Amino acid sequence: MFIRNDPKLKNRRKELRQNQTEAEKLLWSQLRNRRFYGAKFFRQYSIGSYVLDFYSPTLRLAIELDGGQHSEEEQKEYDESRSEYLKVHDMEVIRFWNNEVMQNMEGVLTRIAEKVTPPNLPLA
Repeated sequence: MFIRNDPKLKNRRKELRQNQTEAEKLLWSQLRNRRFYGAKFFRQYSIGSYVLDFYSPTLRLAIELDGGQHSEEEQKEYDESRSEYLKVHDMEVIRFWNNEVMQNMEGVLTRIAEKVTPPNLPLA
């Protein structure tokens, strides 16, 4: 069983919320207060020992924003183990580069919408 919002990580979550990247601020402005298809998202939500950038418990969807440090091998391995942990607990992770959010918000929101909205059903 995993722990949601472990009290031991409260200070870390608070620190991350207070020091958001510009990309996180921009995406949060689109996701907060159920603005995005009525889906409830939290920022800096922890699952187990991992703090997720954005998470929707109802959708079991984590959204991670990555800066340049995520292209380093050690960070890639950490990200992969985090994604695997979440996948084992029936959660999906989608990742975006910070510059992708800054330069192509419409494309980012389109990819998130594919996970948030039900698929189009064929007409009878």
